[in-house]
Amino acid sequence: MQRVLKILFQVCRFGLAALFLFTAGAKLWILREFAGKVAELLSSMQMNYERWQWPATVAVIAVEILIAILLIIPRTIKIGAVAAALLLIGFSAFALYYVYVLHGEALECGCFGNIIGSQLGVKTALRNLGLLIPAVIVLFGARVRNPTVREGSFSHEKAQRPQKEIAHTQSHG
Repeated sequence: MQRVLKILFQVCRFGLAALFLFTAGAKLWILREFAGKVAELLSSMQMNYERWQWPATVAVIAVEILIAILLIIPRTIKIGAVAAALLLIGFSAFALYYVYVLHGEALECGCFGNIIGSQLGVKTALRNLGLLIPAVIVLFGARVRNPTVREGSFSHEKAQRPQKEIAHTQSHG
């Protein structure tokens, strides 16, 4: 059973990393078009899309790449899992906000570039929320490791030794 859980953890970890790298790459492939979609979304929120279109576009792609890197590096797996979960929740919340609060028209979100069509809305939100399952598996499956303290390297006896020596020195000093 432990082996199955370890395999599941690794599949979820590297699967999420691959997904974020894939989506970032797909956005880079159609960068100008994706930036245009970001501008439409910003405009629908009454934001100055001319000012924020490129910073928002670059930020989304950079965060996806960063999350993938965090998931790959063993020391940062938990941070990557939390960041992935937060990004997925944020994307889902925005998709629902766009449809139900802003009453936005159907808009191709560009989540997967032009490779996989996906309109911003409930389906997008549900897909992203479904991707929380592997993120949670990675979060709770990752072990906390401290490379400076190894098991058995600090025993109770070693902790007591300096106190005994101090007591011996004080009584004979």
